[in-house]
Amino acid sequence: MTTTSTKPPSDGYQPIEDYAIIGDLATAALVGNNGSIDFLCFPRFDSPSIFCANADWKKGGRFQIEPLLPDARQKKLYFPDTNILLSRFLSEGGNAEVSDFMFLDEQPGYQALVRRAKTTHGEVTFRLLCQPRFNYARSGHKVEQPNEREIIFTSEGEDGLALRLRSDVPLQVSGEGDATATFTLRAGERAAFVLEEAKPGEASPSAAPDFSIEAFKLTSNFWRRWLSNSLYDGRWRETVNRSALALKLLTSREFGSMVAAPCFGFPNEIGGERNWDYRFTWTRDASFTVYSLMRLGYMDEARKFMQWLGRLVEDFGDEASLEIMYGIDGGPCLDEFHLDHLEGYKGSQPVRIGSTNHGQKQWDIYGEVMDSVYLYDKHAEPIHYDFWMKLTRLVDHVCKIWNTPDSGIWEVRSGNQEFLYSRVMCWVAVDRACRMAIKRSLPAPLDRWLPVRDKIYHSVFRELWNEKRRAFTQFKGSEAMDASALIMPLVKFISPTDPRWLSTLAAIENDLVEDSLVYRYNVGEAFSDELAGGEGTFSICSFWYIESVSRSGDLRKARYLFEKMLGYGNEVGLFSEQVGHHGEFLGNVPQAFTHLALISAAFDLNRRLDLSPLRSI
Repeated sequence: MTTTSTKPPSDGYQPIEDYAIIGDLATAALVGNNGSIDFLCFPRFDSPSIFCANADWKKGGRFQIEPLLPDARQKKLYFPDTNILLSRFLSEGGNAEVSDFMFLDEQPGYQALVRRAKTTHGEVTFRLLCQPRFNYARSGHKVEQPNEREIIFTSEGEDGLALRLRSDVPLQVSGEGDATATFTLRAGERAAFVLEEAKPGEASPSAAPDFSIEAFKLTSNFWRRWLSNSLYDGRWRETVNRSALALKLLTSREFGSMVAAPCFGFPNEIGGERNWDYRFTWTRDASFTVYSLMRLGYMDEARKFMQWLGRLVEDFGDEASLEIMYGIDGGPCLDEFHLDHLEGYKGSQPVRIGSTNHGQKQWDIYGEVMDSVYLYDKHAEPIHYDFWMKLTRLVDHVCKIWNTPDSGIWEVRSGNQEFLYSRVMCWVAVDRACRMAIKRSLPAPLDRWLPVRDKIYHSVFRELWNEKRRAFTQFKGSEAMDASALIMPLVKFISPTDPRWLSTLAAIENDLVEDSLVYRYNVGEAFSDELAGGEGTFSICSFWYIESVSRSGDLRKARYLFEKMLGYGNEVGLFSEQVGHHGEFLGNVPQAFTHLALISAAFDLNRRLDLSPLRSI
């Protein structure tokens, strides 16, 4: 296990790879080094933040419990099979631990962030700072202190959110309305701290004796019970389990939807403008994630997502079409606005909230949705009549628009094109619908769908194959490569050993691959995305690449690449959206898209290795 110094960086910002995640299936917090929780929106993923030091370390607010141990080394780990985080601080002057989790049991409703400090060797002094900054650090707050171990912070914004900090040690209120404390624990001693919503007239569960101990047991049992349902027992079990636990943390228990990432403000390039708010449900990401979780045996999560999707299609108007992204409750996304009062992570501005892309046309989403429905119908339970009839309208819509330009998977802002990825996924949408109709004898206009499916298929080979490059290129008329082409053999559009595919794979390796890392495309080569600067390699593309190599039959190379790629995860097994030139994390963390691709690659590679006569490679 790697160790990191607890000495804070000179600018106050934690490296993105230092963050771990805790959550309660309604929201999530990011825990960095120095015992600092730097990000939390409350009470939901899409609520305004109460801590966002990642976007402005001076103004954003944090909740820190820091052992005062000069030159301490820090190790982070999760308690086995849980999302309970343990941060250990080791030094000549003493050893300390801070454990963090958000309360969870089988009955949803009560939310609490629980933190426990403990000295394991010697005598250690801790410093606490609870610094809420409500409404994205735009609203002030009032402070009440009913007793020396309890402080209530109440937002002066429109929401009037009130938070209670309950402590095992005396608390003080600073001039800025923050909670502070300095306390010393000898070996074996511990102190607990609970941050919860203060609801007028309601009793606080955290007031019960030994609440933190009981909360730890209930939360630990919840996660272990959930993980015990995993069917994966292959070579990379711990890695796959950690990815599954991360994906579960990004899932809303109330709605069944999944956010793409739990945060905003982390840039794709340090100092650049490419940073995005990912606290929404992308139709594409969620559909892929359902597929990955079903592979592991998590049918309940798939069922809840299908219910969420079913509610969306119930609202079809005259045009049966889906949006590319939704709020976690299925409602519309916020338009993008900028938090100009925040300086941004290491000066990366603007800090964006909401999205300008939610109204884009991205035809691929129909393929991901229909593929997930097809797999759910095949492996979980047959879909019902009303749902199917709504889906047929989606397929009819795809039959009308498949050969028209769109913005593509990468949400291009500079003009629509006829993208390869979109065309392939339109084929997937019609193909999976035809398969379901034939297998289940479902009513469907197959005399119309089947010819369209074949027409889409032929169009990819005739219009998106570039003879000069000997490859399927990014969009019609382009010579540029795009890593999203790696999906072609994964969705069974083309044989993984087809000469055209192997030639395409070689072109991607030549243009976009560095070591085991893959760029999604070369920025500025074929079009302008109207954004300044560059970006890192895309982690999902790296795992797609590994699975493509595995499916092509080169298992030795695929395993080598997979093991190398795992080395780019952080010390607790999480991955961000991108990896920079020096192995640093870029973009939001953890990203669902990356972890679902990791699971898919691990599952496929493990299965092929088991079937190979060279099982030891």
